[in-house]
Amino acid sequence: MPGPALPRAESKENKHEEKVQDPDREKHEPKADMGSKTWADLAGEMKIFLWNPEERTCLGRTAKSWGLILLFYFIFYTCLAGMFAFCLYVMLLTLSPYTPRFRDRVSPPGVMIRPYLNGFTIAFNVSQPSTWQPYVDSMHHFLAAYDDKVQEEKNIECVPGQYFIQGGSDSEEKKACQFKRSLLQNCSGIQDPTFGYSKGQPCILLKMNRIIGYRPGAGVPVSVECKVQKGNESHLRSVDFYPGNGTFDLMYYPYYGKFTHVNYTSPLVAMHFTDVQRNYLVPIQCSLNGKGIINDLNSDRFLGRIIFTLSIGK
Repeated sequence: MPGPALPRAESKENKHEEKVQDPDREKHEPKADMGSKTWADLAGEMKIFLWNPEERTCLGRTAKSWGLILLFYFIFYTCLAGMFAFCLYVMLLTLSPYTPRFRDRVSPPGVMIRPYLNGFTIAFNVSQPSTWQPYVDSMHHFLAAYDDKVQEEKNIECVPGQYFIQGGSDSEEKKACQFKRSLLQNCSGIQDPTFGYSKGQPCILLKMNRIIGYRPGAGVPVSVECKVQKGNESHLRSVDFYPGNGTFDLMYYPYYGKFTHVNYTSPLVAMHFTDVQRNYLVPIQCSLNGKGIINDLNSDRFLGRIIFTLSIGK
């Protein structure tokens, strides 16, 4: 047994001696590069990966394997889509197309004005009809639905000063109260088809945004007032309001939604600016006043108020 062990010991000693004699030998010896391949080799492997004629595989899978995996994903996503459709269907069953499901917090309404404005600036010269005619056309187009004949045909006369509460199911069509454009008097466009723009006394219409079930003012009509928003208050000397004293009558509320309140037309308040300083940019704020109305929120300039600029030239 000692005989075979000696060569091994000598072999180990020889290797150790070689390392001692040349410690950097391993650094200088070229290593076998097992991973070095040419572009031709890589292209060949890619070609085989895309289609292997021997194993008849495409991208590493046989036709049967591809068929099974595609069938699996088809069934999986079909079940997923079916589950989504079922959940959506169940959710829609709980929703009413006529009224919102949750109305625990009805915010005060915002307001908008007509004519339609770009940048909320009304600027025109009295002596140049081309500068104010677009405003007049916009007013006539908007008030077409308020024509007296149209209102008499579609809507009914209601009792002023009280809410028009209507019972019945949510799907039952509700009646709407008449709001005739003749109520706007000097701003109706009937006596003066230019709505005062040809005289430098423009009319502007204000309306509250619709909120289903909302009863503004808590039994007292909401009124409108206008003032100079910032600057010299004497630049706005006179404003007339129509109808009456510039209030939204309670009989037009509550609103029941577009599907049941089909012929509903929002009540309007016309603001007739009869005496505004000429050749000045006059910033004006028109706001709603009434119980439950918010008109001083800085983060929303349309909540309970609106700010626009009047510039009337000669």
